[in-house]
Amino acid sequence: MTRNMICIGCPMGCELTVEVEDGKAVSVTGNTCGVGKKYAETEVSAPTRMVTTTIMSDSGKPVPVKTGTAVPKDRIFDVVKAVKSASVKLPVKIGDIAVSDAAGTGVDVIVTKDTE
Repeated sequence: MTRNMICIGCPMGCELTVEVEDGKAVSVTGNTCGVGKKYAETEVSAPTRMVTTTIMSDSGKPVPVKTGTAVPKDRIFDVVKAVKSASVKLPVKIGDIAVSDAAGTGVDVIVTKDTE
């Protein structure tokens, strides 16, 4: 099976052609860098994404956050739901953990802006 995709690993946006057998990439073409090959292999077998959103503070002020690492694509909405049901106590600093082990993914949600 052949699968065409646009790489989102870097700003180049390469058009990739991926040959897939048994749920795995057996060849990747069209990538300008090594990131494209890795992206295609992961996207075919176990796609993941970073999640960027906001969490509410105890004073009602939104605080920007993101996942510390990418989460399985099929768990994105679970992570967002976990963040939306939580809050942080101000002040917070960049790098503080806002939600630990979000939705049981093993991934922490991290504050991305100092907020008082």
